[in-house]
Amino acid sequence: MKTGKKLLAEMPENYRNNNITSTSAIGMLMKFGDVESAERIFRSMKTKNIITYGAMVKGYVGNEMFEKALNIFEKIDTELDDVTYTIVFNCCAKLCNDRAMKIGKKLLAEMPENYRNNNITSTSAIGMLMKFGDVESAEGIF
Repeated sequence: MKTGKKLLAEMPENYRNNNITSTSAIGMLMKFGDVESAERIFRSMKTKNIITYGAMVKGYVGNEMFEKALNIFEKIDTELDDVTYTIVFNCCAKLCNDRAMKIGKKLLAEMPENYRNNNITSTSAIGMLMKFGDVESAEGIF
């Protein structure tokens, strides 16, 4: 942790404007539990892609900040990838409140067919539906 934060502090300014570097830093900070620093980097980024949003959502989920994860998810203005679907299904399963059920079921209904063939994403969706008590829908995916 100490080495990672030291590298981040010493990183040249021109690297800070690189999406890959900034997204990696967000992932590292979230794993360390330094959510505030990760949020600061996220806010400072001029352009954000699905991988950047995914790092934030995954980081919030990893830090058990499920509402914040859904807040960031709802701000995504680009096409989702299978990783994001998986992370959000897992988040909704953990949170398991009315908002999570609404978001999770809507997301599943809108998910492109090609992602339904991804075993990891499908398993996450099934787990979410089972957590919601919707066995019939879960069996439909299986």
